[in-house]
Amino acid sequence: MKALVYQGPYDVAVTDVPDARVEAPTDAVVQITTTNICGSDLHMYEGRTDVEQGKVLGHENMGVVVAVGEAVGRIRVGDRVSLPFNIACGTCGNCFKGLTGFCLRANPGSAGAAYGYASMGPYDGGQAEFLRVPWADFNALRLPEGTEHENDFTMLSDIFPTGWHGVELSKMQPGESIVIYGAGPVGLMAAHAAQIKGAAQVIVVDQQADRLKLAEGLGAVTLDRSAGDVVEKISDLTGGGADRGVDAVGYQAHEIDGVEHPEIVLNELIQVVKPTGGIGVVGVYVPEDPGASSDLAKEGKLAFDFGTFFFKGQSMGTGQCNTKQYNAILRDLIVAGKATPGFLVSHELPLAEAPAGYEHFDKREDGWTKVLLHPGA
Repeated sequence: MKALVYQGPYDVAVTDVPDARVEAPTDAVVQITTTNICGSDLHMYEGRTDVEQGKVLGHENMGVVVAVGEAVGRIRVGDRVSLPFNIACGTCGNCFKGLTGFCLRANPGSAGAAYGYASMGPYDGGQAEFLRVPWADFNALRLPEGTEHENDFTMLSDIFPTGWHGVELSKMQPGESIVIYGAGPVGLMAAHAAQIKGAAQVIVVDQQADRLKLAEGLGAVTLDRSAGDVVEKISDLTGGGADRGVDAVGYQAHEIDGVEHPEIVLNELIQVVKPTGGIGVVGVYVPEDPGASSDLAKEGKLAFDFGTFFFKGQSMGTGQCNTKQYNAILRDLIVAGKATPGFLVSHELPLAEAPAGYEHFDKREDGWTKVLLHPGA
């Protein structure tokens, strides 16, 4: 089968790889209809992780079941499914508590597994014609038949639940204000989630004009970091500080001039969120970053303003999204017309054009906000 393979920094290619197949009685094989390029894929693309050469990438996947193992009883051939980026066994202590992003069995020696991602287990990704799905009965979310809402449903595997998770981690309540740093796909999904969940005021901070325009379309107040001090502006807009904040940027955060400061978003959130407010962190941070510009950051450590954080009595929630906590609810919001996450799709490409899609998306070229790949096209 054809699949997108990591060959080295800034080098991915569509090549022939062994066909996905049922390897265990609990497996299924899905023919991929849509798979997305995620912002976190770019960490691997840029050589900023320990992903191995030859890895099939892609953790945002949906499609149609074409084969099942003999122990699969709920999911059937022909089902249209969304596949959470978390691969979870369903029965370990964390899965039992709903913490499927931290499964203790799927990636031995670590907490959490995923398709096609560095340090998240041996699993191939879904930027391919077919994908093996472990523990299929537990992991696959059944969708309505047909092709309706394809561009909305494809967001259920990761970024829509992750954006929702960021708002949940911040502990936002209806009627509160929330500031979201990062207007990439996850930040936009956090803004969409906050609106659905009843935020009185949503403020989105970024410096990419095309992304800020999408946030404006959601009804958010937007602030361009390149246009001046956003800390003061947020204070003015909120009357002294936002109730909640979300970091949808992560460890490659940088100044306007492009110089990386991985702690800058966290420290600005501490400044702009009011005392006793909450911060949700869904931007990716890593234990080690050999490509970082400072010795501290290379060890995955940050110059974090803990003193102010403590003094203000703020709280912070972090970590991978437990996708299964949210995806069925979000699917139903899409079907009901109350959520439309597909609004951010900018490009739809056949799998053969995936390398060009990565290049354009990585360069943050104007208008390249979310890239979908259709292996069957």
